[in-house]
Amino acid sequence: MQTTRKARAVGVALLSAGVIAAALTGCSSNGSNDKGSSGGSAGGTYTFWDPYPQYDASSDWAKLIDQCGTDAGVTVKRTGYDTSDLTNKALLAGQQSKSPDILLVDNPVVSTLADAGILTDTKENGLSTGQIAENILGAGVQGGKTYGVPIGANTLALYYNPKVLQAAGVDPASITSWDSLTAALAKVKAAGKKGITFAGINTEEGSFQFLPWFWGAGADLTKLDSSKAEAALSLWAGWIKDGYAPNSVIQDTQTTSWQEFQTGDFAFGENGTWQKAAAAQMGAGVITIPAQSGGAAPVPTGGEFFTIPVQKDTARYKTSAKIIECLSQGDNIVKTDTTLNYIVASKAGQAKQLAADSSLKTWIDAVGVAKARTGDNLGTKYPVISQQLWTAVQKAESGAASPSAALKAAQDAVDTKLNK
Repeated sequence: MQTTRKARAVGVALLSAGVIAAALTGCSSNGSNDKGSSGGSAGGTYTFWDPYPQYDASSDWAKLIDQCGTDAGVTVKRTGYDTSDLTNKALLAGQQSKSPDILLVDNPVVSTLADAGILTDTKENGLSTGQIAENILGAGVQGGKTYGVPIGANTLALYYNPKVLQAAGVDPASITSWDSLTAALAKVKAAGKKGITFAGINTEEGSFQFLPWFWGAGADLTKLDSSKAEAALSLWAGWIKDGYAPNSVIQDTQTTSWQEFQTGDFAFGENGTWQKAAAAQMGAGVITIPAQSGGAAPVPTGGEFFTIPVQKDTARYKTSAKIIECLSQGDNIVKTDTTLNYIVASKAGQAKQLAADSSLKTWIDAVGVAKARTGDNLGTKYPVISQQLWTAVQKAESGAASPSAALKAAQDAVDTKLNK
């Protein structure tokens, strides 16, 4: 009976896996879940799957994994998969009781794997969560239990081109609310330049980029058709209508949106920590995304979580936890920051990062007010809500429906799907 329930949960999870894991892309690679001949917790080989196929054995990341394995007295066999491929493989491996010892997955996937019965919680596996900022840890909480720990966090902010702003007579420090940002965009357009670019595509990337404005209006993901949500969608739709944002944002990914900003014609580009090195090369600055009435808007936490899947040999959890604690140490994340571009998940670690690189202040501030997409006990409801949210954004951006009508249809669709 237990196997039947698990199989059913995995089947449902596989249907939504593509919705959840669309933020990162890469080339998949083949791997094995062979744990070697150890058969226990001491020595032997531990398997580790991550979503970083772009990092080979010569990378700082791979070297850190090897070192953490050595420190734990074992060999770590690491395989990197494309994000969506990793989610599907993890679900199937869990169903077949062939999970790797350690899984590093995109944070919204944690609730899906936990709901499918594939993951152990921190009380079972011994992972420590005491130093982790609560808002970052929230993505790993499901039903009152915590199913993993973050490697760190990345998130969104507004990059700006100082040359464009200077030509338009705009001081970036004056951008503190929606009104001041829109006024700046009007000045930029009047000066003959382009305003703002963002990813408004009909995928998880679109929802990810819209959430700072949605939450910045005080809207709630359980009420997509609220007046606050309508204010946020009207802002984006209005920018397109007024020529402050290009029509291309309707199909822009975070990558293509960034490429537009890199032309040097745009004043602002919404994007993440992963672009900070490229931004520095072009002389761009960065500010937090403003909330509607002022202050920094809550932004979604991106990044991955270390999780420990269910194993027949529960004695393996202790060593898996030791490896994870090594990999997730703030000091190690600081050392590999040029590879992973994360903000450390603890306040103490963030202080060390800031001491090492003062340019990270805006990003640390942004992470400080960030929210988990699956937080507020949404868990596996989030993929359903997100899909309808990005659909509403598309309709409003293209003019196919008013923001109010688009959001009403979205909430109706969510209610229908979740109440089946």
